[in-house]
Amino acid sequence: MSKIVGVQFKNCGKVYDFEAGHFVLSRGDKVMVITEDGPAIAVVHTEPHLPGGELSERPLKKVFRLATENEIARYEDGITLEKNVFGYCLHKIKERSLPMRLVRVEKRFDGSKIVVFFTADGRVDFRDLVKDLVNKFRIRIEMRQIGVRHQAKMVGGLGSCGRPLCCASFLNTFGTVTIKMAKEQNLSLNPGKISGMCGRLMCCLTYEHKYYEKAKKDMPKIGKRVKTNCGEGKIIRENILKKTVTVALASGEEKEMAFEELARKGAPERKKDRPQKKRPGKRPFQKARKGGNQFEK
Repeated sequence: MSKIVGVQFKNCGKVYDFEAGHFVLSRGDKVMVITEDGPAIAVVHTEPHLPGGELSERPLKKVFRLATENEIARYEDGITLEKNVFGYCLHKIKERSLPMRLVRVEKRFDGSKIVVFFTADGRVDFRDLVKDLVNKFRIRIEMRQIGVRHQAKMVGGLGSCGRPLCCASFLNTFGTVTIKMAKEQNLSLNPGKISGMCGRLMCCLTYEHKYYEKAKKDMPKIGKRVKTNCGEGKIIRENILKKTVTVALASGEEKEMAFEELARKGAPERKKDRPQKKRPGKRPFQKARKGGNQFEK
């Protein structure tokens, strides 16, 4: 069974899993891999290890070979060029007062072009900026506008939990996150507490959403009046994880109890348990008299 190795294309950012093949690799080695954008050099970030869990079922790309000294030199020259392009581009953006924010500059390993990633609130006329870059560095320039979530994925950082951002570490796609998910999890709706580094709702709100959605189906809603062993009351809070509810009693006291206990001791009587009322016997057939409201047997 081939071992798995984690590689990184930049000093920061997501770590991608590749099959090590027959190569003996260690952390810090530079390897050549084939990506969707063509050949690229990556740095080994994790030690080779046997696949397990989802990695054993997911098809992975293989490490092409170890990088040669000439390729490593080209790789280091490309990093230097990226820094120069980034600094010059940032200077020109400020000089021309363009409404855009520079995120990253990447040079293709084959030297075909340089891709400039930026964010903006709307469309930006960057034609003069491209001319300045081409005249300065004599290479093809591609400007690519990205969203704020992709910006956070590229730049990386630490979230409010103290761990690396999910989008920069293991997430492959961005799912739909809504404010309803925060409401169902009884989280504070303060934007500063439920927003990530990108300014959008945190992706981790989707991780437990299905559990909360399933658990709340069996629990009474907030505001419902119930019967308890201490008397009648009104549900004012609920704890989905502990499966408890807080009931405000008529005496003004608040009591927390398990949902199962509430259902057993104070559940309102069901319709089928109520005594059935006797229906009156059927009246004999009555026929309406034409032209009036009087009836006769």
